[in-house]
Amino acid sequence: MKKITALLMCLLLGLGLAACSATNSDQEPSASDKKTQTQEPTAAPTQGSGESGEPSEPSVAAGKKILIVYYSATGSTEAVANDIAAMVGGDTLKLVPVDDYSGEDLNYRDSDSRVVYEHDHPEAREMELVQSTVENWEEYDTVFIGYPIWWQIAAWPVDAFVKANDFTGKTVIPFCTSASSGLGDSGRLLADMAGTGNWLEGQRFSSGASEETVRAWLEGLNLGE
Repeated sequence: MKKITALLMCLLLGLGLAACSATNSDQEPSASDKKTQTQEPTAAPTQGSGESGEPSEPSVAAGKKILIVYYSATGSTEAVANDIAAMVGGDTLKLVPVDDYSGEDLNYRDSDSRVVYEHDHPEAREMELVQSTVENWEEYDTVFIGYPIWWQIAAWPVDAFVKANDFTGKTVIPFCTSASSGLGDSGRLLADMAGTGNWLEGQRFSSGASEETVRAWLEGLNLGE
């Protein structure tokens, strides 16, 4: 009886091992497993969802050289320009008038201020900049031009830079900051003034615009193409 019981136990053990072998060896992945192993990504990662948890930066086409030029009266435009430079790796040029503006000069509520006089007398807007050109200008493929909005147009210190440079073959992207005014015709007027270059529509940012807002706009420009 003991021998019969032992034989039965050996038989059951052998069947169990055979079943385990059939389950684990040479098993083909299921349809879902195959998809996981072979499917290629079809879209770029969503902003802010990188593997490290840090926001991914806008991509820039290999070999493309970028310049961010800006005039900033109160610091708002400079903040956006610095965000752009940090995200796309571009060089920056801050435009500074030789005869720079004081706080009183910029008080548009004062009818006797310099900026109001220049608004009322366009010929007075002509000015010299500390620097209006850059070395190796011809190497830049893309030029961002930033400015605050003054009376629905670009702050006129940028005019001197636009007039001093040939934008032939360059993509030019205006951006502006304002408390409430939109981009308006400011970019188009600068494009007309330049007479050369491929000028995009541009973007207006509110004062104190967040990095996320700037990043989302840059992603939409498809600089990596």
